[in-house]
Amino acid sequence: MSPPLLEIACFNAESALIAQDAGADRIELCKEQELGGTTPSWSTFKSLYDALEIPIYVMIRPHGRDFMYSDGECRDMERDLETFKQEGAQGFVFGILNEQGTVDKERCRGLVLKAEGIPCTFHRAFDEISETDMLKQLELLIEVGFRAVLTSGGGKNAVEGKEMLRELVAAAKGRIDVIAGGGVRSSNLEMLRKETSAPVFHSSAIVDVGGGEIASRDEIRMLDRLLNE
Repeated sequence: MSPPLLEIACFNAESALIAQDAGADRIELCKEQELGGTTPSWSTFKSLYDALEIPIYVMIRPHGRDFMYSDGECRDMERDLETFKQEGAQGFVFGILNEQGTVDKERCRGLVLKAEGIPCTFHRAFDEISETDMLKQLELLIEVGFRAVLTSGGGKNAVEGKEMLRELVAAAKGRIDVIAGGGVRSSNLEMLRKETSAPVFHSSAIVDVGGGEIASRDEIRMLDRLLNE
């Protein structure tokens, strides 16, 4: 069995370059860490596309207030996805909820179709869904065509949500990748891997308590080593 993949959330080009050098399998590219990530600039993507060999998954999120969007904002998401698709993005990360707090099926399906087969991940908007609805909503994501879902299992972090993460991985049965994310660090990765059996782990690898946005090379190397032991 292949070891789990390591995805590093990068809020700047420097972190992405560090991530590749330190052993990450792919990048989730976004900006504005304090908002949980929003759509990155085209110029940042372009500079990294020419420099990186590992896949770049681009976040498509026009604002960081919540996960509901106006018709105009949805058109912006479509336009951004099309731009990054034309420039060579190897994956997209987005999520849209409706007023009931569940997956907005039609709007998400529209973006997945616009991606034209490029893998799409439903991001941590999933953690806003009631835990009692998560397994049903996971089936909806599979129906819509998502290849992966990034989640902490509804907890504040993946450690708190490890039981639900385990349930989601079991329910997915390989039909969709459950990416364990939210506070994943080398200090808890071994436990999370054992407890959840997730096929992908997601971390920003930011360990600067001073509030920096640069990923730690040493932390990524440790994460990579733990996943490949």
